[in-house]
Amino acid sequence: MDEMRPSSGAAAHLGLASIFPPGLQAIYGESRRLYPDQANPLQVTAIVKYWLGGPDPLDYISMYRNVGCPGQDIPEHWHYVSLGLSDLYGDNRVHEFTGQEGPSGFGFELTFRLKREAGETAPPTWPAELMQGLARYVFQSENTFCSGDHISWHSPLDNSESRIQHMLLTEDPQMLPVQTPFGHVSFLQIVGVCTEELQAAQQWNGQGILDLLRGVHIAGGPWLITDMRRGETIFDIDPHMQQERVDKGIETDGSNLSGVSAKCAWDDLSRPPEDEDDSRSICIGSQPRRLSDKDTEQIREALRKGLEIKSKSVLPPISSQRHSHDRPQGRLLHGRHFTYKSINGDTAITFVSTGVEGAFATEEHPYAAHGPWLQILLTEEFVEQMLADIQDLSTREVSKLPKEYSWPDKKLKISVLPDTVFDSPLQ
Repeated sequence: MDEMRPSSGAAAHLGLASIFPPGLQAIYGESRRLYPDQANPLQVTAIVKYWLGGPDPLDYISMYRNVGCPGQDIPEHWHYVSLGLSDLYGDNRVHEFTGQEGPSGFGFELTFRLKREAGETAPPTWPAELMQGLARYVFQSENTFCSGDHISWHSPLDNSESRIQHMLLTEDPQMLPVQTPFGHVSFLQIVGVCTEELQAAQQWNGQGILDLLRGVHIAGGPWLITDMRRGETIFDIDPHMQQERVDKGIETDGSNLSGVSAKCAWDDLSRPPEDEDDSRSICIGSQPRRLSDKDTEQIREALRKGLEIKSKSVLPPISSQRHSHDRPQGRLLHGRHFTYKSINGDTAITFVSTGVEGAFATEEHPYAAHGPWLQILLTEEFVEQMLADIQDLSTREVSKLPKEYSWPDKKLKISVLPDTVFDSPLQ
């Protein structure tokens, strides 16, 4: 459980650098540059530190009052800064020290800007728990974040009735990267977005949507300040934005969403399940082989962006969104790849297009596997055919499952099953 208290460390330890943790001191120093009159900010702190067995990886979340910039029409807001994703101590209690040249810990801390409500005298503390949740994901998965990433949360960030239910990440507009004795640290800002804005980021790219949000004052403005009372999406505010900016961007650039976590499985029906020695044959009902470290790292890199943190089912991408099938289309029709990684085990399925470097699926062997990792090579012609055949999955009506799609000439069958099928081992 967390508690809120004024920070006793930011000012009291200024003259005690020898006993003040150097990583912590570096981040406090950057915060003091922005807030010289707030040397003792309110902090939410983990009562039992992570390195003592507590559940929360962030030792502290500092909360500052930012007056904004009236000249740029930037409103007053609360500014939250995490401490704990980077190496604060340098003694291996949390992060392994690897030298000053590389990243400190995971190499970043999280920030968040929340619009201050009229009459509000103290910052709400719910953003601290949100940041702890993201930090737990990073520590548990070892997947780091970077600017442009999107986070599917599927719930109002403050547990209210707000439309702000997902997040994008960007560089904090005021906090500069710092060099600590344990490596470098950058600051990634959480930006709350609506479902339609998240979907646009998935179909196109996060940086493009962030640029659109910066240009709409009530949707974030230049500093991308989250307003939990915002009731309109950028597409409600400007109905032409979807077609003129997003759709054109997808057509020109494709999508940078390279993979999602999913409930998925695959089987090679052309070979008997007892053929244990054949890497192309896996019996779904048997104990799966584990991914090698190299394969795991390759998939992790492919999935570095766009992970579904709350493990929502994303196979197939059935939803009420427009162009929901554009996720793989925006990749495969632009010479890229798209991966579904199982949330229940080591299984992974990667669709690759011709010319993708490092793929082990080839035109001669379009279906290839390394243990439980399957790669499927799709030609542009087959992608177009496949998307046309599964178009019913992108309608606004809820699809009745199970569904099955088959391409006999390609020796490929895709079954779309209810979640309940994956809740127990497949037989």
